[in-house]
Amino acid sequence: MADSQRSSAPRCWTACTNFLCTQKGILLSAEIILCLVILTLFSASTSGYSSLSVIELIIASIFFVMYVCDLPSKIQFIHWPWSDFFRSFTATILYLVTSIVVLVERENRSRIVAGTLGLLATCFFGYDAYVTFPFSQ
Repeated sequence: MADSQRSSAPRCWTACTNFLCTQKGILLSAEIILCLVILTLFSASTSGYSSLSVIELIIASIFFVMYVCDLPSKIQFIHWPWSDFFRSFTATILYLVTSIVVLVERENRSRIVAGTLGLLATCFFGYDAYVTFPFSQ
């Protein structure tokens, strides 16, 4: 049993590194890292806005794992391009609104930095929505 676990670990690592070299892998990993940084900055200033970052971090991580494990080819009753498009499109809208609200308030520096990074995350999620739009494929 230990031999089967040892032989599956290099295949998993290879699948992960191969996915990270793709455009979708780079976008998802950047979105996960940005959500983590924004979560840290919102938690330092106020916890009211951190729930958006937590939810988007979890959902982006789930999609990352699904793409690494190649689940879209194994589970075909879900239309993966549309679900990924709606994930990134709703994140774009929510981060845009939240970042504008945070930047208008201007309470402390960590919130201003979090709002600015939220606008950057809006660009990443928007580009992801543009790339994964099902009719463009």
